[in-house]
Amino acid sequence: MQEPARVAIDLGAESCRVSLLRWESGTPKIEVIHRIPNAPVHIGSSLRWPLDTILDGLEAGLRKAAYAAPEGIASIGVDSWGVDYVRLSPDGHPFQEPFCYRDERTVPTKAAADLVLSPFDIYQRTGTLPLRINTVYQLLADPVADIDPRAPWIMMPEFILHWLGARRVSEYTHATHTGLVDLKSGDWSREVFAELELPIQAAPPIVLAGTVVGRLQGPLASLEAFRNTQLVVPACHDTASAIAAIPSSLDTTAYISSGTWSLVGTLTPFPVTTRVAFDSGYTNLGAATGDLLFHSLINSMWVLKQCMDGWAAEGRPWRIEDIVQQAATCNVSTGVLDMDAESLMLDSEMPKRINAELTRLGFDIIPDVPGSEPIFARLIFESLSRRYAAALAGIEKMVGRKFTAIHMLGGANRNKLLVELTEQRTGLPIQIGQTESSTIGSLAVQLASSEAGGHPPTPESIRKWAAALCKH
Repeated sequence: MQEPARVAIDLGAESCRVSLLRWESGTPKIEVIHRIPNAPVHIGSSLRWPLDTILDGLEAGLRKAAYAAPEGIASIGVDSWGVDYVRLSPDGHPFQEPFCYRDERTVPTKAAADLVLSPFDIYQRTGTLPLRINTVYQLLADPVADIDPRAPWIMMPEFILHWLGARRVSEYTHATHTGLVDLKSGDWSREVFAELELPIQAAPPIVLAGTVVGRLQGPLASLEAFRNTQLVVPACHDTASAIAAIPSSLDTTAYISSGTWSLVGTLTPFPVTTRVAFDSGYTNLGAATGDLLFHSLINSMWVLKQCMDGWAAEGRPWRIEDIVQQAATCNVSTGVLDMDAESLMLDSEMPKRINAELTRLGFDIIPDVPGSEPIFARLIFESLSRRYAAALAGIEKMVGRKFTAIHMLGGANRNKLLVELTEQRTGLPIQIGQTESSTIGSLAVQLASSEAGGHPPTPESIRKWAAALCKH
């Protein structure tokens, strides 16, 4: 009898993917069976996620998976970017299209919250760097949009599982991105909720990665392949899933997860919440293995993607492969960007934003004319590699560990120029991870969970399955 298949759904800020794991003569084979373009959309003055479009695409992808796996599908897991959530109406359906974390509505709410609970205080309690995009500041902004703060909410990947039939939960690795989890207990911080006057009753219960949270229900359950499909929370945050795909313990290896955002860090058994860590912009977030991801969050390929979208709208389209290739032969360097500048985290008119930053820093601007696009790209890659090197040097000091290599994963690891520049700036060899690393991590947790009888698995079991999947 053939081993049943598994499905991993990975929600990305630029695309959502449905992947299918099947076994052929005992060998695992993973296929991205459906891909959905994704991007936040402007609705009035707000920036939202097109939830109905995402759900329609996921349903189509799941139907493809069912038809491709007549042996049956044992489980489905979902991961996504962090901090965004869905408010639910009394009937359990989405109240409205969820806000995108880049929406500027959190600017005034974070400023107001900082007067009640200082950023360093919330950092020491939760370990999470208090960025304005965090869930906590989004929740505080909801009443301005006429959203009842007592309405139940659920994070994006857990909502997808809820839509498929799971109970309402928040998986631990994803919950830590809210800025509302107590660092010591691993549960919601009742004190933070109370001091900021957020109703804790609206929050879902926290469960650990690998927990079975229900069985597939609804129209899809009528398909033969889905008759006995369990719904599992993997590490629901995509970075935690990506790190779960690394077979080693990372004792002397750092990681760089490079995509829309870059995360530069390492696994640590203890939190680092010193003033130096706070001032330097490092955060402590949950890992699938029970450790903590101690890393710096860096604005990354979002900047280039926004440039490319603007150029395409002006009739100057580029393929990422072409612009990287030309940037590699481009020796013109006008300076270095502060990749963490607030203006570079916003959408639209990115070349103008870049030039404004160059002017602010005292560098020459880049004329935004046909032919200059690779110069913009080279500037972004040079700036990223320098930022990576600075982040890694800071981590070595704070955790007292010397790195001997970097494990680089995510979509940007196909960017040979960025890899070379990072090796030059850090002086460390780079091990290239899997492109679809979040998918592999999700599947590894699902398989390890099954081995543990539907309970949270051991780190050793997760790494064993990650190694098996990466091998093929």
